[in-house]
Amino acid sequence: MKLSKTLLLACAVLLNASACASELPPITPVAHVDLPRFMGNWYVIASIPTRFEKNAYDALEVYTLKPDGDVATSFHFREGSFDGEKKDIHSTGIVKPGSGNAVWGVQVFWPLKAQYIVAWLKDDYSQVIVARDARDYTWVMARTPTIPQADYDALLARVQALGYPMNKVRKVPQQARQ
Repeated sequence: MKLSKTLLLACAVLLNASACASELPPITPVAHVDLPRFMGNWYVIASIPTRFEKNAYDALEVYTLKPDGDVATSFHFREGSFDGEKKDIHSTGIVKPGSGNAVWGVQVFWPLKAQYIVAWLKDDYSQVIVARDARDYTWVMARTPTIPQADYDALLARVQALGYPMNKVRKVPQQARQ
């Protein structure tokens, strides 16, 4: 019963997001993502979070390329504080053929796949913005847990230019660690 409610909720969210997405043009992905270079640790610097991560601290997304070309994703965070309960969410990113590896379907619950668009990627692969046409969720991530304020401001300006509501963006608390 619990899985059925979760599945129904996920379907409702996706349908609602699809209705809102029609008001704005689709997000243009970057031309190409070098998947092996993209793999590894990405610290979530800011996001419009899903309900699962709305109180995340020390959020870290880890990508691992699988032999079949899919991407194993592991999302790790602490709930509510730096000392909060550690949470882990695992999913699979399925790269859309012909997208230059910049558009994925991320599957947490079968059979649903959430849209994942690499909307901006710094040339040195140190910062990224992941977006969705629905403008319901976005993630600003970096290879380090903190970034300079000027970089943060520039990334948020890019998120705003994509058509996201800035009042929903949350800066994710990260401990400065190596």
